[in-house]
Amino acid sequence: MTTNHIVPVPIHNALVTAAFKHRGFTDDEAVAAARFCELASWHGIKTHNAIKALHLDELFGSMAGGCVPGAAIDKLPPKYPAVHRWNANRKLGQAVAFDAMQQAMELADKFGVGIVTVDNAFHYLWGGGYVIDAANKGYIAYTCCTAALAEVVPFMGKHPTLGTNPHSWAFPTTELIGYPVCIDWATSTVAMGRVQQFKREGQTLPTDAAVDTDGNPTTNPNEAVALLPFGKHKGYGLALINEVYAAYTGGSLPTLRSRWGIGPSDEKYTPQFFFQCIKPDALACDDFAQGRDQNANVKAVLDDLLGHGNENCMLPGQIEAQNAALSAKHGGLLFTEAELNELKHIADEAGVAFETHTFDTAS
Repeated sequence: MTTNHIVPVPIHNALVTAAFKHRGFTDDEAVAAARFCELASWHGIKTHNAIKALHLDELFGSMAGGCVPGAAIDKLPPKYPAVHRWNANRKLGQAVAFDAMQQAMELADKFGVGIVTVDNAFHYLWGGGYVIDAANKGYIAYTCCTAALAEVVPFMGKHPTLGTNPHSWAFPTTELIGYPVCIDWATSTVAMGRVQQFKREGQTLPTDAAVDTDGNPTTNPNEAVALLPFGKHKGYGLALINEVYAAYTGGSLPTLRSRWGIGPSDEKYTPQFFFQCIKPDALACDDFAQGRDQNANVKAVLDDLLGHGNENCMLPGQIEAQNAALSAKHGGLLFTEAELNELKHIADEAGVAFETHTFDTAS
C-alpha cells in the first residue's frame, strides 16, 4: 500500500504561493493558484495538484508565452444580461476560473441562470474543484474547457486533434447525501496528468488509453505520446462539444493550441472556458409526486437509483468526498513520497524551505 505523508495546508499554500510569485505572478494570482491546488489535493486529485499546475505553467504558461502574469481581464459588454463575455488575455487560469464561476453564481441569483464564456484563456486544471465549490454554495454548476494541447486521437483516427477536454457538473446535494454529486472527467480514457502520475509511481496504464509514436496502443506510460477517447465514439462526441463551444467563443484550430510560433502570425493559440450556474428552484415545475418538495424529490430519485440491489454502487463525487474526509481526519493534505520529492524541487526553485523528512505519515 502507498504511504502518504501529511503536509499541513498553511505549509502547502505558502509553498505554492511562493512558487507562483517566483515566476512573476501577482499576489492575488499566486493566492488563487494556492487555493486551487489546496482544493484539488484536499479531494485527493493527484492529476491536477500543485505539481501539475507548475508543470503546465512551465510547458505552456509563463515560461512559454501561453500565460501572462499580471494580465487584466477585459469584461466585454454583454449582449444578453445572463451571459457575460470575458477576454482573459492569457491570465492565470485558476484566478480567472474562480472569478468567472463567482460571476456565474451572481448572475444566477438574479436571472435563475448565469453563464460566463471566456476567450484567450490559460488552462484552469481540475474543473471539478470549481463546480464542487459552487455546489456547496447551493448552485447546479457546470464548466467545460478546451485543454491546453491537442493530444487525443479522434475515434477511428490516427493523429491527435482534440484536447482531453473535460466536462464537470456538480449538484447541491450535500444536505441530502453528505456531499455534492459531481460528474467530472476528461473525455480521454485517462488524463495526461494520469500518465505522468503513473510514470512517477512506476505503474502501467489501462488498455485502450494511449498510443505510442507509431499510433499503436500501449500500456507503458513512458511510451505514451497521445491519448484515446473513452467510450470510442461517445467520448469523441463529448470532446467535440468543447471544441465547438470554443469555436463559437473565439477559439481557433485545436492542433495549433499552445504551439506558439507555429502557423500564421494572426492565428490564435489559447484555450477557452465555459461556466454555467443554475439556481435549483429555477428548474422546479412544482408537480413533485406524493407532495414531495424539490429536495425530497431529488433524494427519492437518488435512493431509487441506489436501491433494488444497487446499494453497493457509488455516486460520482463520493470518492472525492471520501478523500476530503481523509484530509480532514489527518488535518492536512496527503502526498506520496514521490510527490513530496516533486514538491521539494518546486520549493528549491522558489527558495522556500521544505524538508520532506519532517512530515508525519498517515496511518
